[in-house]
Amino acid sequence: MNNSNITVIVCAHNEEVTLPGTLKGLINSHYIDEIIVINDGSTDNTGKVLENFLHEPKVKVIEFPYNRGKGYAMSVGIVEAHGDILVFVDADLVNFKERYIVQLIQPLLKEEADMVIGQPTESIFNKLFNPLKPLSGERAVLRKDIIHIVDKIMNTGYGVETIINLYYRANNKKIKIVHLWGLKHLIKFDKYSTNRAAYSYFHEALQISRHVIKNYFLILIIIRNMIGRILWRIQGLLWY
Repeated sequence: MNNSNITVIVCAHNEEVTLPGTLKGLINSHYIDEIIVINDGSTDNTGKVLENFLHEPKVKVIEFPYNRGKGYAMSVGIVEAHGDILVFVDADLVNFKERYIVQLIQPLLKEEADMVIGQPTESIFNKLFNPLKPLSGERAVLRKDIIHIVDKIMNTGYGVETIINLYYRANNKKIKIVHLWGLKHLIKFDKYSTNRAAYSYFHEALQISRHVIKNYFLILIIIRNMIGRILWRIQGLLWY
């Protein structure tokens, strides 16, 4: 595992403002072997921003003529990646540092986890009271694991992180959450008008709900696994 190649996958849709800073932080990291940026049908200047990075040997840019959704973009990145470890990084981050990559990959290298989810954390309150931790877009996985579910996540849109989590839980994979102190993830209210942000969040919630219902069998498997572990522990206690 210590000789693993690392590919970072960045899915971008209309992120002309924050994308340059994120990419500069990634390019300067000596841990990263490959950076795949998917321009998911952006209608702003994201494409022009990416032209400034085409000379970088680490960077590979994939352009979609129209918006295909986050699940599709991530799936294409997974298929195209050459790394053994895949790190997903959102394009709308502020203050991205190399140490965040280290935090995400170390548990995999030490075989402490099968997936590491990084939560951008700016305060103690944010650390303790954030019910959306598992849905963070910052995460690291082994390509050999996630490649098997590409067809399952391709059309999930913004429900992609939820479905990945469910598949990993259903298959008893070890998941670890780390806190990326000082990293800011812009929320939609930071980028859009109030009405547009509210509509966007509502649309995302519908996508997530629809795909959770569609994949209800994964939840049943997770519940079955939990009951099995409880019964196993009870049986162990009865032996003493």
